[in-house]
Amino acid sequence: MQVSVTRDVFRLAQVFTISRGSRTQAEVLTVRVRDGAHEGRGECVPYARYGETLDSVADQIEGASVTDRAALHEMPAGAARNALDCALWDLEAKRAGRRVWDLAGLPAPGPEITAYTLSLDTPGAMRAQAAKNAHRPLLKIKLGTPDDMDRLEAVRAGAPKSTIIVDANEGWSADIYADLAPHLLRLGVALVEQPLPADADDALLGMDRPVPVCADESCHDRASLAALKGKYDVVNIKLDKTGGLTEALELRRAALEQGYRVMVGCMIGSSLAMAPATLVAQGAMVTDLDGPLLLAEDRDTPLTFDRAGVHPPAPDLWG
Repeated sequence: MQVSVTRDVFRLAQVFTISRGSRTQAEVLTVRVRDGAHEGRGECVPYARYGETLDSVADQIEGASVTDRAALHEMPAGAARNALDCALWDLEAKRAGRRVWDLAGLPAPGPEITAYTLSLDTPGAMRAQAAKNAHRPLLKIKLGTPDDMDRLEAVRAGAPKSTIIVDANEGWSADIYADLAPHLLRLGVALVEQPLPADADDALLGMDRPVPVCADESCHDRASLAALKGKYDVVNIKLDKTGGLTEALELRRAALEQGYRVMVGCMIGSSLAMAPATLVAQGAMVTDLDGPLLLAEDRDTPLTFDRAGVHPPAPDLWG
């Protein structure tokens, strides 16, 4: 089994800002796993919030013992394992001449409506972003500052008919969230994602949650679920957190069994990173796989996005 990893950079269509900072490009790692006749591909996005860098994740990949997906269980959940796991699923599909969902025993996937993310900006700029994208059925807005109320009002004014979800990226305190929560309900917000820092989310215990609250930074894999009880209503499954499609499917199953609803999200990456996540997103409460929509360039044979949503990948892309 031959494993190679390369660094790829995709320009963003515009500057993208969250409460932690701004970026103008997506830097990803592409993994290729070859067995001679066939090649499987996977993509990951190392994330500094979790102590990952392009170098550290590339080193993990290059140092891994890769024989099959079962062998990856020795690796911690994270970006490195994700890219390898997805590449091995792709390789298995190409060997078998079948689609990944057949190999996984899943129904054939269909399109899912995806959120489109508006990055953090001034209220005026966010209203303009919202108005430009008011035709989209689901908008996600990045917040996470003490003065977000004006931004929220501006987005609702710009896109009066769109469903809105909010991502605070751990940027609020318990007091700020408590003050904002009734206004989120008033403005028709359908979901609030990670309002408090993951290490301070015990404050959600017993707190009124008029809008469903989703765990993102607080939920990585199945081992995270025990600590979420009483704090969250929804879990955000991202393959770069779970360590690949294999664990993402298991996390979805376990979360649903425990009464959580499911959101499927992404880091900012190409269609290759989103492709495996389209399988996890089937029937999810919220699908947030808009990474390619934020790019100025993408992979060959990119995912299809249309009025029906994001479609499953073509075999030339993945799976």
